[in-house]
Amino acid sequence: MPVPSAPSARTDTRSAPPQPARLGTTLLVVVTAYLMVGVDSTVVNVALPDIQQDLGFGPTGLSWVLNAYTLAFGGLLLLGGRVGDIAGRRRTLTTGVLVFAGSSLLGGLATDSAWLLAARALQGVGAALIAPSTLALITTNFPEGPRRHHALSVYSSTAGIGASVGLVLGGALTDWASWRWALLINVPIGIAVASALPRLAAETPRHAGRFDLAGALTGTAGTTSLVYAFIRVSEQGWSDTQALLGFSTAAALLAGFLLVEARAEQPVLPLKLFADRDRAGAYAGVMLLPAGMFGAFYFLTLISQQVLHYSPLRAGLAFLPMTLAMFTTVRLVPRLLQLLGAKPVLVTGITLVAGAAGWLWRLDVSDGYLSGLLGPLFLLGVGIGLSLMPLNATILARVEPREAGSASGLLQTLQWLGGTLGLSILVTVYGTATRHATGSPSEILVGGASRAFGAGALVAVTALLVCGTVIRGNRPKRPA
Repeated sequence: MPVPSAPSARTDTRSAPPQPARLGTTLLVVVTAYLMVGVDSTVVNVALPDIQQDLGFGPTGLSWVLNAYTLAFGGLLLLGGRVGDIAGRRRTLTTGVLVFAGSSLLGGLATDSAWLLAARALQGVGAALIAPSTLALITTNFPEGPRRHHALSVYSSTAGIGASVGLVLGGALTDWASWRWALLINVPIGIAVASALPRLAAETPRHAGRFDLAGALTGTAGTTSLVYAFIRVSEQGWSDTQALLGFSTAAALLAGFLLVEARAEQPVLPLKLFADRDRAGAYAGVMLLPAGMFGAFYFLTLISQQVLHYSPLRAGLAFLPMTLAMFTTVRLVPRLLQLLGAKPVLVTGITLVAGAAGWLWRLDVSDGYLSGLLGPLFLLGVGIGLSLMPLNATILARVEPREAGSASGLLQTLQWLGGTLGLSILVTVYGTATRHATGSPSEILVGGASRAFGAGALVAVTALLVCGTVIRGNRPKRPA
């Protein structure tokens, strides 16, 4: 789909980068837009039991409330990055915010499971336009060095805090009103952000190019087939015909995706981004880290409400230690990067995440919040806080401005697809462990969840090995 060239940036004053005095305002606007995406990745988590009861989801099928969003989000992020490069990042961001707000309205009005899943998928489309545009605007407006490190620290904390705020906000709205308000709250926020963006954020220059629709479609369809196959296995077992067909279809589509990208003139996934060894290792870490831990939020939410019998609000508040630990840690990371370099900080962070997953592996039905959950949540917060910014900084280092959207889009794609695939794998482990289990509902839930946490720990250890061996890292610059 050819796209005509935009007018020259030299004749469009809106395309000029903001002056240093306006960088703070620009950062505020773009991270507010991204905060919506982070909040909505978890805002329905604590509402899942209420959604299950109202709309009739099964225990493993319930994960599709999360997967419908993250699949569309992750699968279209690469295309979203290219749209921003070609159409302009501010314009793309504004469009994404409006799509996100409109689909949130549809989801809040859903009367059956299919309606809700369709709205969640459309939310993912809007998020796919939002996320790469926000990170690309930071990359193109903030030069490498302390300013970019500061902007990335704010961005990284917004991503993590947004997910945690979503848990608390979703719990409060579900407790005080209805789970529907966890979606409807996006409507006024989205309208306000979309109205402010044209006035407060400068547009970036547009580049002539083509949309790689073939790559976007084969990549998204292949990933969807893979997740569907894992969910079928969790419900029906490894001999299920539809599951095997799903795996075969996924393999064929993903192989076709790589062939399309290798031949495309302007691929949605520029394979040359993997030529840099450090960047390739960081991309692997960005995918593996959430793959190991995204499912933790899903199972911990169910455990807190169905085993500990917390209200939705109390379940959301239970994650606050992780939020506070993450927020405090992220604020220290820029200084740590200057003193130690990215690799030592990253390795330490992933080690703590793996330790938290291993701790949850030992969870027992007799454990309470203080004895079983508080410690792992705190470790998760510190570990994620130490890991996110070094990964982002390594990936975005030495990226050409024209490729900023693609590089950041790939970063976000692997992050969210990793979380989606990880959740589907952990749900499969859970389903396999509980299919013929006996005991009380609480014993079955905790027993299956602990197996899933064990699988998450193995993925986190894999992330540690990959990042520790592939990423070489640069020595920090010492003051003269």
